[in-house]
Amino acid sequence: MRSSRAIVVIPARMQATRLPGKPLADIAGAPMIVHVWRRAQEAAVGRVIVATDAHEIREAIEREGGEAIMTRADHASGSDRVFEAVGQADPDAEAELIVNVQGDLPTLEPELVRSCLAPLSRPDVSIATLAARITVEEERANPNVVKVVGTPAGDNVLRALYFTRATTPWGEGPLYHHIGMYAYRRNALARFVSLPPSTLEVREKLEQLRALEDNMRIDVSIVDTVPLGVDTPADLERARAMLARS
Repeated sequence: MRSSRAIVVIPARMQATRLPGKPLADIAGAPMIVHVWRRAQEAAVGRVIVATDAHEIREAIEREGGEAIMTRADHASGSDRVFEAVGQADPDAEAELIVNVQGDLPTLEPELVRSCLAPLSRPDVSIATLAARITVEEERANPNVVKVVGTPAGDNVLRALYFTRATTPWGEGPLYHHIGMYAYRRNALARFVSLPPSTLEVREKLEQLRALEDNMRIDVSIVDTVPLGVDTPADLERARAMLARS
């Protein structure tokens, strides 16, 4: 159900290293960022905003009747861009929950947005995110597949203890592929972006470790699917083939 307590923000920029201009890449007759915006709308959890520093992206969303906000071009991360956009869109801080949806997920299932928000029903959780069980053997040792190590905190929910590119933990049992979507309490997002990069964040190149090192609780909803992130021309062709069939 749509709620005034939540805002979904999709950060998007044109300067992606491996696929420049990818938010506007055509997929089945629409720019990729429009597909992501549509799916976030379908999740129906709250207001949806695209946060960008590119006028072309704003115009693409506004042509669809969507809402886009211009942000600074010098942000170090998507989280910083999301925080600026929320401050502009909701200056009276009426929204309590913020969902950060990556702008390169054109095949995103709307249910994943709802699953990401779910752990925030617990008042002691500051940040929520997603993971899926690794079923492909090669992914267990692939450093590009980020793993979350956690302890059970409910049905299909983990309390995150660590995020890593290594094959962890040791021994028999499942490994979980972290999916980079986040839901924040508003005050947790403000706290997060105020912190400097942490030691383990810099070493692992994983921003979420900054929150854990500052003793913020992150809970993880376990889901059945990993959405396709478009980072390369090959990923783009896969997305085009998937959406051409839908």
